[in-house]
Amino acid sequence: QVQLVESGGGEVQAGDSLRLSCAASGRALSPYTMAWFRQAPGKEREFAAGLHWNGERRYYAESVKGRFTISKDNAKKTVYLQMSSLRPEDTAVYYCAADQWGSITEVATSYEYWGQGTQVTVSS
Repeated sequence: QVQLVESGGGEVQAGDSLRLSCAASGRALSPYTMAWFRQAPGKEREFAAGLHWNGERRYYAESVKGRFTISKDNAKKTVYLQMSSLRPEDTAVYYCAADQWGSITEVATSYEYWGQGTQVTVSS
């Protein structure tokens, strides 16, 4: 089992950058496909970025492609989401998710473990 804790959220201006972190405790991160989802008020949770457990394949939602980068440090058991050129529509609670030996998928129910989320607010 793995426990996930997100951090790094905050309030920024449009065009700014922010880096979210997802610290894992419990088991090592290496067997887990990791993903970042986000949920804006009144909207469903949506996939933002995913990183395959092999560390070589990444996948991004069209809305964040070219602006967000997902990465992980297995030694620190931490996954990151580097966000740049932020827009007001990026405002949401961002969640880290993990699925052992899984494929990258946009389907939230495919991920077994979830963090509590961190708020990102982008003002214009």
